[in-house]
Amino acid sequence: MDRWTETALIFLVALGLSWLGWLVIQRVVLRLISRRSDFWGPLLARTRMAVQLALIIVGLSLAARIAPLTVDQTATLRHVLLLSFIACLTMVARAALQIWVALHLRRFRMDVEDNLLARKHVTQSRILQQVGSMLILAVGISAILMTIDGVRQYGVSLLASAGAAGLVVGLALQPVLRNLFAGIQLAITQPIRIDDAVIVDGEWGNVEEIGGTYVVIRIWDKRRLIVPLSYFMEQPFQNWTRSDATLIGVVMLYVDYAVSIPDLRAEAERIVRASALWDKDVFALQVTDFRESVTEVRILASARNAGRAFDLRCEIREHLLAYLQHDQPGALPRRRLEVEASPDAKQADAKLADKGILQMPG
Repeated sequence: MDRWTETALIFLVALGLSWLGWLVIQRVVLRLISRRSDFWGPLLARTRMAVQLALIIVGLSLAARIAPLTVDQTATLRHVLLLSFIACLTMVARAALQIWVALHLRRFRMDVEDNLLARKHVTQSRILQQVGSMLILAVGISAILMTIDGVRQYGVSLLASAGAAGLVVGLALQPVLRNLFAGIQLAITQPIRIDDAVIVDGEWGNVEEIGGTYVVIRIWDKRRLIVPLSYFMEQPFQNWTRSDATLIGVVMLYVDYAVSIPDLRAEAERIVRASALWDKDVFALQVTDFRESVTEVRILASARNAGRAFDLRCEIREHLLAYLQHDQPGALPRRRLEVEASPDAKQADAKLADKGILQMPG
C-alpha cells in the first residue's frame, strides 16, 4: 500500500468516525439534553452544521497525526482546520447568544396592556444581542486574520503608521461606529423601547423594530419610517410612553356665549363616565379663553394608552355635537349683525304702521 492510499484510507476512517459521533450526539445526547435543559437542546439543534464541522475537524486533526504527510502538508492542513475551528466557535457563540436572549424574553409578555417592564427588557436585550453578535463576528474575523502572517503583519504596520489609509478607513467607518455606539447608549439609557408611541419628524407611530443601525417606526396609517439610531441621541422627539402609557386626551370646543357651562359640564362628565375607554382618573371641563365671537372650552379625559385616548376624544366630540344640536342649539357658534335703518326708511315704516300694515317693535 502506497503512501497516498494509506493517507486516503486514514482520512476516510476519520470522516466515518466523525459521522458516527454525530449520530450518537443526535440520537442520544440531544434527546437526553432536550428533556432536561431549555438551552443546550436548542443550541445543539440550531448549530447542527457547526457541531458536524467540529467533529470533522477533530477527526481530521487526529488523522493528520497518523497519516504519512510531509511537514508542509501537515502545517497547511492544521492551519485550515484551525480556521474552520474558529468559524465553528463564532457560529456557536452567536447561536448561544440568540438562544439565551430568547429564553430570557420568555418571562416577559408584550401582549398585555401594562407591558412597560416587558418593553424595557425586550428593547435592551435586542439591542445588546445585535451589538454582541457584531462583536463576536468581528472577533472571529480578527482571529482568522491573525493566523495569517501576511495579514497580521500588514495590520500591525497599518496600525503603527496611522497614515492616510488609516484616516480614510476611520472616516468611512464613522457613520457605522456612531450608530454602533448610539445603539449601546440607547440600550443603557432607553429613551425609546419596542412598541413605544413616539412622534418623530411630525409623524406619530409605534417603535416596531430597533436594528443595529436604524429604528423602524410603524406609522398609524401602516407606513414605515426608517430613522438612524443616532437620531434619537442627537435630535429631540416625543415619547408618549416613556414611563407610563397613560395619556390625557384634550378636546377643544368653540361655542356661543349663550352656552350653559354647568349643563355642558354635566353632559360631558356623563359621556366620559359612560365610556369604556376612560380609565377613571382625569376629567375636567374648563373655559380656557374668550374669542371675538366664541367661547373656548377645553375638556380633559385620560385613557390607558395613546390609541384609547384618541378614540375617547373622538367619542366625546361626537356625543357633545349631538347634545348641542338637540339640547342647546343656541350654543352653536353664530355671528350677530346689527342693522340700522336710514331716516327715510324709518318714516316709511312709520306711515305703514299708522295704516296698520306694519307693526313697529316696542
